[in-house]
Order: sequence, then C-alpha cells, then structure tokens
Amino acid sequence: MNPELIEKVTKMIVEKLQTQTISESQKPSGMISPSAKVKFWDHTENSEAKRNFVRASDDSREKVEEQQEQGRIEFKKYADSRSPEQLDSPVRREEPTSQVSGIPHPFNPEELKELMSKTPARIGVGRAGLRPKTDTWLKFRFDHAAAVDAVYGEVNEELLKRLDLFKVSTKVSDKEVYIRRPDLGRKLSDEAKQSISQRCRKAPTVQIIISDGLSSSAVEENVEDVYLSLQQSLGSLGLDTGTPFYIEKGRVAVMDDVGELLQPKVVILLIGERPGLVSAESMSAYLCFKPRIGTIEADRMVISNIHKGGIPPVEAGAYLGTVIQKILKYEASGVSLVQKEN
Repeated sequence: MNPELIEKVTKMIVEKLQTQTISESQKPSGMISPSAKVKFWDHTENSEAKRNFVRASDDSREKVEEQQEQGRIEFKKYADSRSPEQLDSPVRREEPTSQVSGIPHPFNPEELKELMSKTPARIGVGRAGLRPKTDTWLKFRFDHAAAVDAVYGEVNEELLKRLDLFKVSTKVSDKEVYIRRPDLGRKLSDEAKQSISQRCRKAPTVQIIISDGLSSSAVEENVEDVYLSLQQSLGSLGLDTGTPFYIEKGRVAVMDDVGELLQPKVVILLIGERPGLVSAESMSAYLCFKPRIGTIEADRMVISNIHKGGIPPVEAGAYLGTVIQKILKYEASGVSLVQKEN
C-alpha cells in the first residue's frame, strides 16, 4: 500500500478522535457522561441476567491520547461491571415449560393435544421463524428417504423361499419403466404365463398371489404374518387354495391375467401400497370374484392400511378369510357385493 496514503488516513482519524474528545468535554451537565453505564439487552439469552457495561475510565482515555501521539491507535474496550463473584457464578436460566407440541404457547393446548392424538400427520410441530424446526425437518427427510427406498427396493429372496413362493414377472423391465408405465405392470410376461400354467393348480376356489407393488418394504414387513394367518383362516373355513406365487413389479389389475390363466373363483392379491411420509410399510389386500380381462375397478374390493400402525397383519389375515367367504356366498365382489347384501 501507499505509505503516504496510510499516513494521511491515520492523521484524519486522529484529528477526528481529538475533536470528539473536545466536544464531549463541552457537553451540558444534563447529558450522559462518558463514564455513565450503558445497558445492553441480551436478546440471545432466555434469562433474567442482564449485563451492564461501562466505558473505560478517564485514566484509560489519557493512555489512548498518549498512544495517538505515538502514532498508534487502539479501539476502546468495554469492561463488564459485574463483580468477580458474579462472573464466577453460573447464569440462571429459566426451566423450559412442558409442551404438548412444538408450539410454545398454543391458544387451546387441550384441543391441540386431542387432535394430535387422533392422527399421525405433522400437526402442531411448530416452526423456527419461517422454517420448520431442525428435528421436524430431519424426520421429514428420513421418512422421505424411507419412501424412496420402499419404491426402488426389492423383496428378499429368503422371504420367498421361506413362504415357498416361486417368482414371475410382468412386462416391466426395470423400476423406472414400472413407474412411468403402469399398464405394463398389469400384464404378465410370456415367460410368466408359461411358468404359471405349468406349476399352478387350475380352477382353485381361492388363488393367493403376492406382489411388491410400490413398496417392497411393506411385503417384507407384513406379508408373512398376513399370508400364514390367511391360510389358517381359509383352512378353518374349508376353502381350498391354489398354488401361491410372487409377481415382481406388479400392479393391481395383474390379477385379471391370473384369472384368465387359472380360472379361480376368487383371487386375492397382497401388494405393497404407495408409500407416504407416515408409513412406507403399508400393504393392501385386493379381492375380486372371477377376475377376467376387462374386469372393471368397481368389481374389486380392498382391505388397506395393513401394517403395525394400522390393521395388525395377523388380524388382517383372519379377517380376509371371512370376506372371501362372503364373496363366495353372494358370488360377487366390490359394488355388486354391496348391492346384493342390501
């Protein structure tokens, strides 16, 4: 830097400080003196402890003037007016009050508490300014990641072996195609049709099929309990079942192709639901009486929300047996079953 410019700027600052010193000495007595206490509001601390700061003494002012004459400048320092005992003692903080939610002072805490107890949705989580709180945001990111994993994951082969299920696939080649082309997930591949025709018993009363759908996590977490409970329920009702199998990357309407191939009276499809931010492990059971190509959606019926936070898997399997019994009794499903019951 230019030494002449530095010297010029330093001289201007020294003259300014000297002018301020003279003007302060000429102030009326009613104005605040340089040694008066200046009170600062500590807005970052939730406590009653307030700090008073005082300007440096006149002795230090003389020291500054000496430093100015020597060409050195120091900023004025502020000293804490608290005693050494007060400095050593910890600052008292107010104990946080118990909250039923993330909202510090809700207008009606009892009603908010009741609403929160009735839904797993993100209500009453509060906010930090215009943004969600850190724990709320991290939980949201965790649930979103779990939903993505559920869609793109695959069912463990060990589970299929344990349930003695052979695997076939639809006309979908990969997950990206499965998401973009739902119509291909409704059709069995030619290899799948051939394998099903060779390995499955024809014309059973009930045909059980399983598919990952949009949540492989739902199948891994729930299908074993639902499947075993359903088999036990059908056995106690005296209903025979066909050869169960697993369809990879299937959609609900794939049961129509299965109905055309095996001609069962009832097809029940256990499939992973579209994951949400509350649960990525929810499974549904779709039922249809004699599904065939061209079956409309009104002829299907569904028992949804099967997971540990909804309908317990074992309970769902037992209930499905009674629903199948009702379908066989009225020889109808969906809207037609409701009409016949009434």
